Amino acid sequence: MVPAVEVIRRPGSTPGSAPVAPSSATPSPTPRPTPRPTPVAPTPAPASPDAESAARETPVPPVPRTAPGVPPTPRPTGLTPTAPRPASPVAATGAPAPTPRPTTAPGAATAGPPAAPRPVAPSTGPTPGGFTPGAGARPSAPRAPGMGGPPRSGGPPGRFGPRPSTPRPPPTPEQILALATREHVPARIAKGELEGKMKARIWRKLHAEEAKRFDQVYELMGQTAGLSLGDAFGILQSGLTVAEFMARKERSQRKAAIKQARGQVDNALVADFLGAFIEQKTELSVVLAERSLLDTLLSEEAIAFTFERTGRLEKLQVVLIARRGDWERLMPTLDRDAKLTQKPAQVARQPDKRPYSDPRPFLPHIGQTVKLVLRNGITVEAPLLRVGRFDVLLGEPGHELFIPLHALLRFEAPPAPPEDEGDVDDLSVPDSELQG
Repeated sequence: MVPAVEVIRRPGSTPGSAPVAPSSATPSPTPRPTPRPTPVAPTPAPASPDAESAARETPVPPVPRTAPGVPPTPRPTGLTPTAPRPASPVAATGAPAPTPRPTTAPGAATAGPPAAPRPVAPSTGPTPGGFTPGAGARPSAPRAPGMGGPPRSGGPPGRFGPRPSTPRPPPTPEQILALATREHVPARIAKGELEGKMKARIWRKLHAEEAKRFDQVYELMGQTAGLSLGDAFGILQSGLTVAEFMARKERSQRKAAIKQARGQVDNALVADFLGAFIEQKTELSVVLAERSLLDTLLSEEAIAFTFERTGRLEKLQVVLIARRGDWERLMPTLDRDAKLTQKPAQVARQPDKRPYSDPRPFLPHIGQTVKLVLRNGITVEAPLLRVGRFDVLLGEPGHELFIPLHALLRFEAPPAPPEDEGDVDDLSVPDSELQG
């Protein structure tokens, strides 16, 4: 950029006046310091004095400054003036535009300082950053009646808002079973499809190996009537036939039923009876399948007895326990089965395979005279005193016989006495007939 240089000229002569002769007394002009170089517009041609005075009197409109690339916003005309808004500072986006500076013609008076430009109002157009200067949170106008009311939370306002949906009823077990059987899928997958979750066919594609097993299970269920889904899976996993698996299942159910039945019977009385033998050191006669022992009971365990001379003896080997004197008086009067005496019956290890494992059928006959046939052929007929979980007590108080349930082969109880039908008929006669 070339520095601007101000040229100082001598004043010219006014038309109609005499030329002024140069005088040596007139001092020569003093050179002025060179101003700071600023970009200026080209100097216009010298104008007449009248034009210069008119130009001074006419104000020059200020040039609005706008951001580069943004068109200027036209100013409204003919509108009601509003209150001025606080102007927000706008960062300058370009270099300041140069202000033209008029020059004086030769012979004209020196012009005064230029008029100060008016402040430029900030532009209301959008800025490059998306921020509109002077734009703040304005209060929204109240919604007119009939326009949808206040906005709803969670959706657009008015009639376009989400409508409450009716909840789907839960699927019934019949629907779940029907879908699971039709699609050959687990019940949980069928339930999920009915609830709007993953489809059964999608599950079969994602779990092809498990779906193949379900196909085999449902095929087996179709071949065997009344076979449940759990039983069909058990048959496939065990490799047994349907008959073998059902027999094993029945035994398992019997074991569970026997265990539950034993838990419903109180065993305190029988335990106290054996505890008295241990505490008093009573000499007992212990009858086994083929022989008898005379010994003293020391302790009782879950599956065995411990005697003083014999030592530990498994409970399954014991057939009967009584006091020595009671057994010696009772033994000659007992009946025996010759076949069982020569070859006693074996005791099964599994409770479900024994003739009597459930103590509940004996409870209604307490106090009655019952007949028991033991596995070594001895037949005992005496009143039933107590019933425990695993044993029964027969005889008279103070002369009891202790017999385990696993030693029984047959049990016979007296028939129940018939009801007196005559009394029932008399009670059924109306009161009016009795009075007549």
